[in-house]
Amino acid sequence: MRIILASASPRRRELLTQIGIDFEVRISHMEEKTSVSEPALMVEELARQKAEAVLTSEEDTGEDVLVIGADTVVALEGNILGKPVDEAQASEMLRGLSGKSHEVYTGVALLFRKGGREERIIQRRVFHEVTRVNFYPLTEAEITAYVAAGESMDKAGAYGIQGIFARYVRSIEGDYNNVVGLPVSRLYQEAKEWTEW
Repeated sequence: MRIILASASPRRRELLTQIGIDFEVRISHMEEKTSVSEPALMVEELARQKAEAVLTSEEDTGEDVLVIGADTVVALEGNILGKPVDEAQASEMLRGLSGKSHEVYTGVALLFRKGGREERIIQRRVFHEVTRVNFYPLTEAEITAYVAAGESMDKAGAYGIQGIFARYVRSIEGDYNNVVGLPVSRLYQEAKEWTEW
């Protein structure tokens, strides 16, 4: 079976590699549009769109194909924080998160196509995981230094828990890997019946 990760995220690639999955990367290049504002539904919809865009662009060579799509957002007091567009927005996000608790939602879409069949998608599973993250207070100097280091710009909520920002994380409740960008243990369990990993 071919396994395709529909994501450009290096962190998602690392997590799949960590659990011993052999996969290819295909990026959907789709414009992220959603009709919902509730974080759980939003990440599920965007993950599904990414996976579908990649699967429909893949020629049916007769092989079984599993496509994995994912999307992550941070939610603070009902407000969704995606990736910052610039350093000013990254700093603003970190000021808002400082000393508070927030939730990280990752949606995952698993699309399985049986090779050589007319039907494009044979099976589909879409789910999300949520993890609560608690931060220590950050000083303005700490925020400035972290943003200047460049780690903020490609991450939802403007931080990476697996990098130097770990020094500001008081606690987490839930799946750590979900905060990094992919709840790989849940993904593995959900897809286990389709493939011999």
